[in-house]
Formats: sequence, structure tokens, C-alpha cells
Amino acid sequence: MRFRPGRQERQAPGRPADHRQLFCRSEAAEHRAPVPASDRLAPARPRRHLRSQGRRVSRLRVQPTPAQRIQRENTMQWEVVIGLENHVQLTTNSKIFSGSAIQFGAAPNTQASPVDLALPGVLPVMNKGAVERAIRFGLAVGAKIAPHSVFARKNYFYPDLPKGYQISQFEDPVVQGGTITFGYEKDGKLETKTVNLTRAHLEEDAGKSLHEDYAGMTGIDLNRAGTPLLEIVSEPEMRSAAEAVAYAKALHGLVMWLGVCDGNMQEGSFRCDVNVSVRPMGQKEFGTRCEIKNLNSFRFMEEAIHYEVRRQIELIEDGGKVQQATRLWDPDKKETRAMRSKEDAQDYRYFPDPDLPPLTISEDWIERVRASMPELPGAMRARFTGEYGLPEYDSLILTSSQAMATYYEAVVEKAGKANAKAVANWMMGDVSSTLNREGVDVSEAPVQASQLALLIQRIADGTISNKAGKEVFAAMWEAKSLDDNLADTVIEQKGLKQISDTGALEAIVDEVLAANAKSVEQYRAGKEAAINALIGQAMKASKGKANPAQVTELLKKKLAG
Repeated sequence: MRFRPGRQERQAPGRPADHRQLFCRSEAAEHRAPVPASDRLAPARPRRHLRSQGRRVSRLRVQPTPAQRIQRENTMQWEVVIGLENHVQLTTNSKIFSGSAIQFGAAPNTQASPVDLALPGVLPVMNKGAVERAIRFGLAVGAKIAPHSVFARKNYFYPDLPKGYQISQFEDPVVQGGTITFGYEKDGKLETKTVNLTRAHLEEDAGKSLHEDYAGMTGIDLNRAGTPLLEIVSEPEMRSAAEAVAYAKALHGLVMWLGVCDGNMQEGSFRCDVNVSVRPMGQKEFGTRCEIKNLNSFRFMEEAIHYEVRRQIELIEDGGKVQQATRLWDPDKKETRAMRSKEDAQDYRYFPDPDLPPLTISEDWIERVRASMPELPGAMRARFTGEYGLPEYDSLILTSSQAMATYYEAVVEKAGKANAKAVANWMMGDVSSTLNREGVDVSEAPVQASQLALLIQRIADGTISNKAGKEVFAAMWEAKSLDDNLADTVIEQKGLKQISDTGALEAIVDEVLAANAKSVEQYRAGKEAAINALIGQAMKASKGKANPAQVTELLKKKLAG
């Protein structure tokens, strides 16, 4: 196959304003149609009047809480079966079969070439960069890279699909198999799970229909048509919304780690289609699945799965039958609604695209891509566990993104490997909570790695307490200074140094023992917990500046005397 080299940055030629927007008759009314009664959950119904304290009280059925929803899914003898299809927009500078630019937010139809518009006589030319990104992903998940891959035409009609078919892959995808391993919390414990991938294939995106912007008409924007996608399909091996969301987050992190996708869900760079079905516990055959399309938020995904599971269970328990369909999630009404009946492969009439020769991927090409790849999360997790002595959970969290892992290692390099666990605790604690609260990525954190390292060293050598360290960190975050010695400056300004002078501490301890005879008596009588009250009094007397380890040691020594 002949390849078109990566496109240099240039803007697609401009067009007259009156040609920038294509229109067709509106189907907006259909999109705003009310949800059919059969698709809704059962409405709230009055229960029987119950006697309460001698009076008749009418109680209404209330919506279940998220915890109650999960409990029902897990305890009603139903097994949930979930598989995901993720559409990952590749980080090429141009489209998969044309030289048009890919720039989010450009004016409608300003980035659509004759190839994207499907004008007569044009031919597609494969973007080599898209293939290399697919190879990179396949190597990362341990998949087979097909030496011989074929593109196919997926035939269907929609106004934003100019050719009347989508160029995709069917029988011979470029990536075959592979696994994704992820961690998630279950019953307060960290669980790990490995999900098998069916395939990952290259395809072009369709255009966009704008239903709400024009009264009585639907606008067609073809800027997105031809955008390179890697569709990643999992096996239906997930059994809860928590597993599905954790899988999607792990996949999201991986494609960004590899640099094959920018991961921007708001711009549609990472979209999730969720296939959901239910079946009685112990049944081998799958139930009828429904696909929830284009979820661009992990929260929406979790909510949509919970709703769809309950909808299907209630429908079956009421004597109905689940119809295979494509559904949309309405985040305002918190419900899924029918979009169209679900098509099968035969409905698309796949056949090899005669305009594109088979794609041949040599071993040399694969090895060149492999040599350019960064250290993978799995290998880094194993190294963190072995080299730094971190628990598996810590390693999993710290390698959730490349930026997080890089920052962690930069701090450890300055603070020393002896403090590797303390650094991990800070990263997973105060650093992560502050990043989440401020809505910034760790790469944008105002506290430099060298500054955090010095703070952790000052806690380790007893200069300040861990509690004071939190106060110092907050001040460092607000200071937004590049001074490597910022921690020492803040400690001096706030007077947070611990009292470690033995003579000064001994005087405080003697005063505490003299003033708390009852606690002293209890401790010497065998109630060891009584020492905690004495430690607290000593810390109070020192205004929180006493070194708690030294205070404890002095108290035990004097109480034993």
C-alpha cells in the first residue's frame, strides 16, 4: 500500500460563506420525541395504606439510591454482562484518507476536502501515521499485529455520511486480541481484573448533524468526516458498572500514555459505546443486548449502565422482552431512550474497498515502532514495586498517568529512595486531593518536584511534624514560587519547627506528669492507652511543636521509673 506522508500544518482552502453549511430537512422532531412508555422505568406507584402509630399513612415509592441500585443488580439473581467499544481519535495532523486539517472548533465545512465530500473521481490515500499509532497500541496491549490487513466499506445512509458508506475494517483488522489490566475498588478492597480485547481497527469518522441550531432544518458539518479513529472492542467480560468504568479509565490513560490520543472527552476524542445485557445467574447464553452510544463522560457511563440494567431487569420481571436496540443517554432526565433498532453486521453489507489495496505491515516496521515506545504502565508498575518497595495498590495509582509517574520519580530522585513510600503517600493524599479540588493536572501543579522533596525530607528528619507539613504544602501551593528552598522559607515564616531539644521536652513532660496523676496511675496499672492522653497534653503544652516521637519516648522512660 502506498502511504501519504504526515501532513504539514496548513489550513484547508477557504470556501464562500454560503457553501459552508449544508442542510437537509429536519429530523429534530424525531430526536425530541418523548420516550416510549415501554422504555421507561416503572413510575412511582402509591403503596397500600399502612397503619403507623394508629393513623393511616400513604407512602410513595421513592427512587433508589446508587447503593440500592447496585445492591439490586447484585442480589436479584441477575448477572450483568458488559462489553465496550471505544472510538479513539488518533493524534495525526491530518485525516486518515485525505490531507485535510483536524482542528476542533473550526467553522463548519472549512476542513473538508473533495475526498471528504466524496466528489466524483477522488481516491483515498492512507495516512501512515494512523497505522503507526494503531501498531503502537497493539504492541502495548500484547495483541497480534496483522501482517495483512484489509479495509472494507460499511454501507449505510445518513445525511452526514457523504459517500453512503464508511471506510472501516471488518474481517482483517490491524490489531487482533490483546488485554487490558486495571484495578478497581470492590467492598473497600482493591481488585484487579484483566479484560480481553476482541480487536482494534482503523476507520474514518462520519460528519456531524446539527439538529438544534436551525429551525426546521438539520445542519451538516463535514469537518469531522474522515477523522482517523481506532475502534477498540472488548470482550463482554465486565460484570458491573464499576468494572466498566475502571476499564474505560485504564484504556483512556493508556492511549494518552502512548501518545496515540489526546484523551479530550469533551471534544469527542475518546468516546464510549456500552453494550449491556442481563441474564439469570448461572445461564451461559447471553441476554439481548442494548448499545448505549457516544458516552463522553465516565460519570455518564456509570449512570447509564445502572439505569439500563434496572430497565432491562424490570422489563423482564414484568413479563416483557428486551429488544435489541441502540439507545442514547439523556443526562438531564437520567434515562436511556431508544434511538433505533440495533443493526447486525449483515445489515451493513461489508465488502473490501476496491479503492484501497491491502495494508501490509512488515516485522521491520513493527520493530521500529516498538523501539520508539515509552516504558509501558505494566512494566513501570513492576519496577515501582521492586525498586521502591511500593505496594501493588500504590504502584497502580502512581502509574495511572505518565505525568503522575514522572512527577513521582522526580520527587523520589530528590528526596531519596528511603523516602519512596512517604512520597507515594503524599502523591496519593494531599497532592491528588489538591489537584482534584483545583481541577488541574499534575503537570500543571505549582509545587515543583524539588520543593515537595524538601518538604518530605523535613518531615522525615523531624524538623516539622506531618501535620505541620500539610500546612506548609498548602502555603507552597498558594505561593507558586520556583524557589527550591520554599519549604524551609515557609517553615521559618510560620514558626513550625518542632521542639527536639531534649532538655526543653523533658521539662514539658515533667509538667504533664505532675498535672495528670490519674492518667499516670492508670498507665502504671496496666492501661497502656492512658499514655495517649499524656502525649496529647504534652503536644498541647508545646502548642503542637513538640516532636511526638521524642515525647512518647520520654514519657515511657519516666513512667517506667
